[in-house]
Amino acid sequence: MTLLPGKLPSALLAGLLSRVTPRDPRVLVGPGIGRDAAVIDMGDRLLVAKMDPVTFAVDRIGWYAVNVNANDIACMGARPAWFMATALLPEGADAELPAQIFDDVAAACDALRIELIGGHTEVTIGLDRPIIAGAMLGETTRDALVRGEGVVPGDAVLLTKGVAIEGTALVATDAAPALRARGVPHDVIERAARMLHDPGISVVNDARAACAAAPPRLLHDPTEGGVATALQEMATLAGATIRVDPAAIRVYDETRIICGALAIDPLGLLASGALLAIVAAGHAAAVIDALRHIAVDCRVIGAVESGPPRVIMGARDSEEPFPPFARDELARFFDEDASAADA
Repeated sequence: MTLLPGKLPSALLAGLLSRVTPRDPRVLVGPGIGRDAAVIDMGDRLLVAKMDPVTFAVDRIGWYAVNVNANDIACMGARPAWFMATALLPEGADAELPAQIFDDVAAACDALRIELIGGHTEVTIGLDRPIIAGAMLGETTRDALVRGEGVVPGDAVLLTKGVAIEGTALVATDAAPALRARGVPHDVIERAARMLHDPGISVVNDARAACAAAPPRLLHDPTEGGVATALQEMATLAGATIRVDPAAIRVYDETRIICGALAIDPLGLLASGALLAIVAAGHAAAVIDALRHIAVDCRVIGAVESGPPRVIMGARDSEEPFPPFARDELARFFDEDASAADA
């Protein structure tokens, strides 16, 4: 099997993780499919740790790096607090690039009240674009920790905002010529690029509001592979079937236009900025109300059912699988676009 850009196939990753043998009892949450971060028992507080790289973005890469890592900390019911970054720059990069990245990282940390505590920067051979590998640390308490456990049939599946904020902003920034060539209006491309900040790719406030309203069973930040892959990861972690109503998933107008022009499916496109949650059915209304109180749209998109870990859609008697994506739609598009240019 030849590996393609993007996440490792789930089966391959699961095989690798099966080789990990837990030894330290202080590790409360270790690696696993659908797990957003690790959790270590430090006594009266829990340390939450996450590492995530940014490889697709070029513009505002520092902003992406801080936010995507902070999102995963928040999905554990924790406060993102300390950030480190390894920035790998391509040979021949402009001497202003390190300052641009540093300023973006600093601005994102300031916005979320996170301390930048260190990292590493170097020029690396073999790169055609900058890459940042971020490491975020946060803290929480035992009572506030969201483990992704206790999911039962009947639980509600919620989605905040909509899809696909991150992917839409990236496409508008990195593939603007292709969009213009396919007749996408300039104002749509501009609005799509601004989605990086409005509504933005952070779900930290979404997660805080949800946790304050009721104890979630599971929170998840849909990144590579979009909402479709994130739902499958949630089903795997929960050990249950998730039934989804695709019509309930909000797709932004800018996303529909851009994805339609480039033959991209928004359900498989990078979707940071939306928060997926599984909550007890009786808590769904309180969570939705709390999020709307902070001007964040939230809606029920499905429910948990008994059955094997899978995502299905349609009426109760339907077994139709939710569309799967072997890789993120953005990576697929860039590969196919590059191949067409070389032909």
